[in-house]
Amino acid sequence: MSDLRATGQVGGSIGAGEPVKPVDPMETADPAETAEPVQTGEPVETGDPMGAGEPVQAGDFAEMGDAVRAVGRLWGVGLGPGDPELVTLKAVRLIGAADVIAYHSARHGRSIARGVAEPYLRAGQIEEPLIYPVTTETTDHPGGYRGAIDEFYATCARRLAAHLDAGRDVVVLCEGDPLFYGSYMHLHKRLAHRYPAEVVPGVTSVSAASAALGRPLVEGEETLTVLPGTLPADVLADRLAAGGPAAVLKLGRTFGSVREALARSGRLAEAWYVERASTGRQRVAPLAEVDPAEVPYFSIAVLPSPAAQPASRPALARGAGVGVAVANGAPGQDPLVAAMRTKGEDGSVRDRRQAGYATSHRKTAENWSEAATVAAGGQATSRAAGEPRRVAAVEAPGGLDGRPRGAHDEAVGRPHGVPHDGAHGRPHGGADGGIDGGGVGEAGGGRGEVVVVGLGPGGRAWLTPEAQDALATADDLVGYGPYLDRVPPNPRQRRHASDNRVEAERAAHALELAAAGSRVAVVSSGDPGVFAMASAVLEVAGADRFAGVPVRVVPGLTAAQAVAARAGAPLGHDYCVVSLSDRLKPWEVIAGRLTAAARADLVLAIYNPASRARTWQVTAARDLLLEHRAPDTPVVIGRDAGRPGESLRVTTLAKLDPAHVDMRCLLIVGSSTTRVVERHGRPVVFTPRRYPA
Repeated sequence: MSDLRATGQVGGSIGAGEPVKPVDPMETADPAETAEPVQTGEPVETGDPMGAGEPVQAGDFAEMGDAVRAVGRLWGVGLGPGDPELVTLKAVRLIGAADVIAYHSARHGRSIARGVAEPYLRAGQIEEPLIYPVTTETTDHPGGYRGAIDEFYATCARRLAAHLDAGRDVVVLCEGDPLFYGSYMHLHKRLAHRYPAEVVPGVTSVSAASAALGRPLVEGEETLTVLPGTLPADVLADRLAAGGPAAVLKLGRTFGSVREALARSGRLAEAWYVERASTGRQRVAPLAEVDPAEVPYFSIAVLPSPAAQPASRPALARGAGVGVAVANGAPGQDPLVAAMRTKGEDGSVRDRRQAGYATSHRKTAENWSEAATVAAGGQATSRAAGEPRRVAAVEAPGGLDGRPRGAHDEAVGRPHGVPHDGAHGRPHGGADGGIDGGGVGEAGGGRGEVVVVGLGPGGRAWLTPEAQDALATADDLVGYGPYLDRVPPNPRQRRHASDNRVEAERAAHALELAAAGSRVAVVSSGDPGVFAMASAVLEVAGADRFAGVPVRVVPGLTAAQAVAARAGAPLGHDYCVVSLSDRLKPWEVIAGRLTAAARADLVLAIYNPASRARTWQVTAARDLLLEHRAPDTPVVIGRDAGRPGESLRVTTLAKLDPAHVDMRCLLIVGSSTTRVVERHGRPVVFTPRRYPA
């Protein structure tokens, strides 16, 4: 078999991959020049900052000319009711061009606003999570609930003012419309008189709920009344008794009193309930039939225009599809529309086009769906193994003034939470039936913790949503310097970089910070549990003084998985993972494991194959394997997978040249069944699932 090579391939499909776009990595010395990394596992990175993106130039913004503007501009950007496709074009452009992205967040770090905006973020942006201190009106703050909230917004305003004073443009994300029960208004009132400020409106949940019902809210001379569900039941009843179309927002813990008010006003029979409008878990039902225990905060009561009553009531559509109310047997119904409808497993009518929409948009809606499950008091549902979570990136047409900018990096969806109704707690700032306002999650404990975070082997596209959550909410970041460089800067956070040979000390430092009350993220390349920091942290955490410090591990994509995906599917059957580094175990142990794996006909993923100070192991390993493997056994040499300048070489065991291998490489040695084929001019390696009898 000839020595085949493919370089610079990216993309998920096997075959035609696009060339890697050149990005200048931050150059750092190869740690292997001085010493062998201890338990680093993944090939040592060259310090390319994760998602560095393009530097923001002064000329990119309006009213600047060729001079640097003295202060930045504040934007309150509405995101709509939940569907990322309902974000306006202007909002997309501003989100992608801003220097700083701010968003309200729960204490556990999840943010619905960021989840909706995720496809439009640009790598390298500074992120400012505005974490609510309370979620209910119960607080021990001397000023009570209002005092706690006022202090929170004053602190947030100071943080954003520091960016604006430095000339950075700040976009504050807001679910729904920023000035329609939105939390942004509290920042606007504190900052708009000091800095240039603009509000970008968004689609409200009232509009989304009307669309879900398929019924006009108002017609002709009718007047729409919008009421917060937090009003006393007698006040609500009086206002509803006046008649006319209405919408009642902020349900959740208020649902009982809202339902009572509707009954007292004689309007319960005409009220409809819409939950999580426009999202993948949208639900529509007659309000009188709704169980109060199942009502999340993001729901709305709608009394649509009586001028256009349907011939029959809308059917409840729910489940895997995007729930929409459809009129059964309405006169004048388009036969094509009727043909598109089908019965769901629960007997409800579901539009097949909507089911298709749900399938194609699960990548975007699923973020909200999982969060909504948590909001309802349950646990987020795990997706099937291998189901993608990617959201297609949208390239914004320009900077904050519409001038052309570089293409935005692709982003990955992430699972952000929504308010946890829990003991009927509600967030301040109000959200209506969709996700208008600044929704937050349940309040967590105030003590610190250590989260060991896997960054994956490449850039932002391979950083998991859970890892992004952990990084965004940390007070302190601890890790090997080049790995910390991959995390975008955040002025709110403290960084503690260290050498790659002091893992125990690094772990102890992280635990000490957490013991003092900080939320600490310890970063590792690849997966933190594969030759990396997780074991070091857990080992040190066994000391009595750290017994009370919580430690959790957030997995990451491994180098073995990344190289395998670039090559095809060489890990398609049984395989093992071995490190050739002999700093923590003698070579005799390594040789014994290589021999055992070769005899067992396992595919091998080989980490830490060589360094500048340690070059002989590749040759020794090759010779050991050749004692039990055929000379034409396929071998994949992956270097810097998922990073600028990545390369992939496919060769054979007999032709494996140590000169092509260094510390930034990972080797995959096939089994007796591993095959190599050519597709679209490049080699594709795979190991069949079936094994010969």
